[in-house]
Amino acid sequence: MLFELSAEDQQIVQTVRRFIDREVIPVASAMEHRNEYPTAIVQQMRDMGLFGMLIPQQYGGLGLSFATYAAIVEEISRGWMSLGGVINSHYVVSHDILEFGTEDQRQRYLPRLATGDLRACVCITEPNAGSDVQAIQLGAVKDGDHYVLNGTKMFTTNGRTGNLYLVVTKTDKTAKPAHRGISNFIVERDTPGFSVGADIDKLGYKGVDTTSLNFDDALVPAANLLGGVEGRGMQQVLSGMEVGRINPAARGVGIARAAFEDAIRYAQQRHTFGVPIAQHQAIQLKLADMATQIEAARLLTYQAAVAKDRGGRADKETGMAKLFATEPGHTVALEALRIHGGYGYTKDLRVERYYRDAPLLMIGEGTNEIQRLIIARALLKEYAEG
Repeated sequence: MLFELSAEDQQIVQTVRRFIDREVIPVASAMEHRNEYPTAIVQQMRDMGLFGMLIPQQYGGLGLSFATYAAIVEEISRGWMSLGGVINSHYVVSHDILEFGTEDQRQRYLPRLATGDLRACVCITEPNAGSDVQAIQLGAVKDGDHYVLNGTKMFTTNGRTGNLYLVVTKTDKTAKPAHRGISNFIVERDTPGFSVGADIDKLGYKGVDTTSLNFDDALVPAANLLGGVEGRGMQQVLSGMEVGRINPAARGVGIARAAFEDAIRYAQQRHTFGVPIAQHQAIQLKLADMATQIEAARLLTYQAAVAKDRGGRADKETGMAKLFATEPGHTVALEALRIHGGYGYTKDLRVERYYRDAPLLMIGEGTNEIQRLIIARALLKEYAEG
C-alpha cells in the first residue's frame, strides 16, 4: 500500500519498519507490562526526526505528506500502539500552530516541536465534558497582557512528559452559540499556576502517560492566544482533530496487522488432529476475514490521508477512516487471541496486549459514535435536496 508514496518516502517508511523490528518489538511487551515510559525509544524517534514529520522544512521539519505519516504510524503501532499516541497529540498541536498561529507563534514553537525539544499535548477533555466540546468550563479571563486560566483537564496524553500544551478554554461563557466563546492557548510547562495532576491507570495504552492537568490562576501571556483572536477555538480544534483521526486509523491498521501476522504464523506452527491448525477450514475463514478487514481499513486510511494532503476540510474521509479502521483493529485482535487459544490469554504472548490496546482507538479522538454523526452530517450536506 505504498503506491501513493515517492521512492524517498518509501525508504523512510522502510527505515522506520527496521527500527520497529529491531528496537521496539523485542522490548515492547515487557515495558508495557511494567507501564514503563519508553525514554530511550522516544529519544531514538527524536533522532530520526519523527517529531517533525508533518512540520514544513522552513520550520526545521521533514515536511512529509499525510499519506507518508499514516504509513509510518502504521509501522510504529505494529510494534507498540502506545508510541503512536506519543506523537499524535504532538501533531494535532503542531498542525494548529502551523494553520492558525501567528507568524510569531510559528517561529517560537514549530522549530522546537520539529526537533522534539518541545513535546506537545492537546487538552480538551474535562471531568464533565468529553465528546461535547462546547460544554467545557475551563475559563480564561483577560487581565492586562495576560489571561488567567482556571479549571481542570482530564485524559491528557503526554501530560507528564510533555512540555507544551494546547489548552481549549472558554473566553466567553455567555456566548451563543457556545462555540463562539471557545479560544485556545499555547501553555508552556513552567507557567505559574499550572500543574500536572495524577496519572490515570488504564486497561491498556500503557507506557505513555495519561494525566489530569490543573490550572489555578495560571498566567498565560496574551501573545499565546492561538491566532491572536478570541472565539476561533472550535474551528481550530475541529481542523486539528482531522489530523488526530488519521493517527488512530493508522494505529488501528497497525494493531490489526500485528495481530494478524502473529496469528497466521502461530496457525502454521500449532498442530491439532495431526495437522497445523491453518489447515482447518474454521481457521482459514478467520484468517481470510482478518486480512480482508485490514486491507479495507488501510485503503480508507490512505484515502483520508490523501484527502487531507489535497487541502481543505476532510471531515467525512477522516471520520470514515477512524471509524472503520479502529473497529477491525479490535475485531482482528480478538480473532487473533481466539486463534492462539489458551496461550493467547496469557501475558507470555503479544496478542493479549493488542486486545487490551485496541478498544482505546474506538474511544479516543472522538468516539466512533461521534464519528458516525460527523459522517452523517457531511453526507446530508453533500446530498442536500435542491
